[in-house]
Amino acid sequence: METNGPGEVTVAIVSDIHYAGAAEQARGENYEMRAIPNPVLRTVARAYRHIYWMRHPFSQAAQLDRFLARVGPVDYLVGNGDYSCNSGFVGVSDPAAGQSAQECLGKLRGKFGDRARFTLGDHELGKRALFSFGEMHLASWRVATETLGLSPLWQLAIGRYILLGMTSSLIALPTHQPDTLPEEWPEWLRLREAHLTEIRAAFDSLPSNQRVILFCHDPTALPFLWREESVRRRLAQIEQTIIGHLHSRLVIWESRVLSGIPPIRFLGHNVHRMSAALHEAHYWRPFHVRLCPALSGIELLNDGGYYTMQIDPAAGRPARFTFHPLPR
Repeated sequence: METNGPGEVTVAIVSDIHYAGAAEQARGENYEMRAIPNPVLRTVARAYRHIYWMRHPFSQAAQLDRFLARVGPVDYLVGNGDYSCNSGFVGVSDPAAGQSAQECLGKLRGKFGDRARFTLGDHELGKRALFSFGEMHLASWRVATETLGLSPLWQLAIGRYILLGMTSSLIALPTHQPDTLPEEWPEWLRLREAHLTEIRAAFDSLPSNQRVILFCHDPTALPFLWREESVRRRLAQIEQTIIGHLHSRLVIWESRVLSGIPPIRFLGHNVHRMSAALHEAHYWRPFHVRLCPALSGIELLNDGGYYTMQIDPAAGRPARFTFHPLPR
């Protein structure tokens, strides 16, 4: 059982909740299979979902309720992205996905109030599904930032620590260009540059004795961050980077094993994007990456859960992390 030291601050961290409200559930759990016209690929996708990834994608709402019932007293909460199932493949501008995200965030805000901070994930903005279609939509950006109240960049000061959350899909935007609409690309580029300007300013203004806990949903963004001089100068101050997106410690282990592989260009956009990210995975190391698994984990291992982090505001010791399994 964890105990706080004198003056320590406790932060709960939860990621990849993939909550499905009534409208997404009404689409049926076979929603992705119906979008795959090739019967062979459809069979492969069904086996992958059934055995490895997530057999019942719309059943994860109960995991959020279990988390809310089990998490003990904490000072803050960080949600690290992906609050809906994105079953429309275009992000939260899809009314059903938007409703799911609204309900998910509403439950978290209902318990934690203004002590909650939320990072944007790729499912908020839209993405191409592994076996089918999908797009990033500027309309989803507007819904996420205006209707849902998600901040692209947020900071929380706890003594000599700064918790800093940023938007991985903007940082790694070059890898997502095939997922965007051509007419929207110039605006996405403008949003990315504005976001990078904010990130540079945050790191340039960082006192030299301050420690950073970084929250970045998708580690694909980390090589792009490494290329920013303002970030690279402060790498020694980044104590941990909390990622989501990969869902399972098995996947991050596989990512480390495959680090450095050449990009694969002949098996479609998704394989090329993932292999290109793995090609640069060695840039993850200086960020001291820690995966917060999906709340439900993956089907194969049932390894979901959440973290609590204990911070000494005086920075007398490194932040301490405790993983809390939450098997389905």
